[in-house]
Amino acid sequence: MTAAREERLQLDAASVDNARTTLLQLLARAGVYSGDAEELIGLVEAGALAVAHEELSGTGRQAPPGSGEPYAAGWREGSRAVTEGLAGLADRALGKAVAADAEGEPDPRTRVGRMEVERAKVAVVPLYLTFSEESDLDPEVTEQVLASALATMGARQRAAYPGRLTSFAADHRTHLERLYATYGPGSAIAIHGRYTLVHSPTSLAVLERLAAHPAELREEWDAAELPPAWLDGLTRAWDATV
Repeated sequence: MTAAREERLQLDAASVDNARTTLLQLLARAGVYSGDAEELIGLVEAGALAVAHEELSGTGRQAPPGSGEPYAAGWREGSRAVTEGLAGLADRALGKAVAADAEGEPDPRTRVGRMEVERAKVAVVPLYLTFSEESDLDPEVTEQVLASALATMGARQRAAYPGRLTSFAADHRTHLERLYATYGPGSAIAIHGRYTLVHSPTSLAVLERLAAHPAELREEWDAAELPPAWLDGLTRAWDATV
């Protein structure tokens, strides 16, 4: 490796800290609260470590072709140590990003934060728009519904919720297409009463929670004083389009 190549690869701690501080200052100028910005940056950092761990856990453990068994065994042992170290770093970074409690609970149920709702909104809207061309629910109500869905999860689960929503939408695509075609925007069912929620991107999040933890969702729904008819209507629509 040439000296020029080595220089390009170097990124010291001071340079990383400079980039982080610069990003925080730019986000602050845009009106993003520093705590929210720190959380987002922390999740990106934890995610980068997790992706590196996943990649190295695959082909990274294989010794170069033609290696003898003693060399290959040493390679595997070294790779295992590196990947386990990355997994630990990723876990600690995620714990720091989501502010896990000091008692070390693996996935504490904490108050839903504003940035968690924003992340859920960013995740669910594009998914919903693959089934419908429009959304009719009030933005304030959207946040209340998403907060209720997120309240059924711990902080770490919320951090990974966009991936869970994506998997849910992929696994149930045919069913969801029938549901939104029959009850969603553009259908013969007007936005009113029990089927109001079907016209909102939040319906995807609510359906996923109904499938995973229905009792917890209904508990949070009642606590938020959201209309019971919305939840019942979405359940009826889901069952009617199986």
